Amino acid sequence: MSQNGKNEWLRPGSNRRPSDKVKMAMMRLNSTSLAPLISSTTYLPSRTFSFSSPSVFRTASTATHMATTSKIIDSHLHVWASPQEAVDKYPYVPGQEPSLRGNLDFLLDCMEEAAVDGALIVQPINHKFDHSYVTSVLKKHPSKFVGCCLANPAEDGSGLQQLENLILEDGYRAVRFNPYLWPSGQQMTNEIGKALFSKAGELGVPVGFMCMKGLNLHISEIKKLCSEFPKTVVLLDHLAFCKPPLDDEEAKTFSELLGLSKFPQVYVKLSALFRVSRKPFPYEDLSPLLSQVISSFGANHVMWGSDFPFVVEECGYKKAKEAVSIIANQVPISSSDLEWIMGRTAMQLFKGQWISS
Repeated sequence: MSQNGKNEWLRPGSNRRPSDKVKMAMMRLNSTSLAPLISSTTYLPSRTFSFSSPSVFRTASTATHMATTSKIIDSHLHVWASPQEAVDKYPYVPGQEPSLRGNLDFLLDCMEEAAVDGALIVQPINHKFDHSYVTSVLKKHPSKFVGCCLANPAEDGSGLQQLENLILEDGYRAVRFNPYLWPSGQQMTNEIGKALFSKAGELGVPVGFMCMKGLNLHISEIKKLCSEFPKTVVLLDHLAFCKPPLDDEEAKTFSELLGLSKFPQVYVKLSALFRVSRKPFPYEDLSPLLSQVISSFGANHVMWGSDFPFVVEECGYKKAKEAVSIIANQVPISSSDLEWIMGRTAMQLFKGQWISS
């Protein structure tokens, strides 16, 4: 996502469009004078985020075009070498040998069956900081996949150069912060963490946070990084691992998640539903959470993700996609919001990727 590019879009949540008169006004006027012209029942803009230039509204015709050209994009999945590929060329990290099938061919079969057009591949722990397998996948299918590399928080600072190389030479367009890879006793806000986070912002790539042991353990770090480096876009994996609250402490943590919406650079992944739901497929207990996340962040800051291949043994890849519509219908969520969640947000965030004809 270019720091110099404009990032603007219309608010999801309403199927109504401005009248012809308003459309003409929108074409003539800049964003600062639009608000008085549009009533509360029209298609209002949601949270906008611009790195360096003032945000402006898209015209209604552009928004309509996006609706007709959106694709289904999976914002969070993994691939790793098959056992034979691991022996021949792409070894696993000792102790991280996978028990599930997660190679490229299997992924492509699953995506085809589910009619998913593209995906963001997150570097798996099975290969840790050796990105060669994922890089080979990106090179084979450059129009289908975007890569999210894994930040190396080594104390010698070597991870900073690795990050630059992966982005500038290998074309990765996002980076994941795994707090459990930081040196013992250190946080993501240490000197290395800040340097990596700042560099990601300079290079225009989002930083994804994996808070597997609980958002409450890392919320202060995330807030601090967002405050100090507002140019760096943030992705919260798997609803920041917030489950439907059962007690006051869990409710407070979920409230903290919603509170991150005050930072316009924060996006939420509605991903790995099986990890955050307390119920089996179709994970309907997530409906209230999704409704609140959309209310706080806007659907144009929410993205569906499967967490392939782990989801395959849970409900199957195709059902992982179908679950979102079922959850959305419980609230209900508008078809426009659902379009953003299922692909338009990712397409907007990673501009130039998954271009529709």
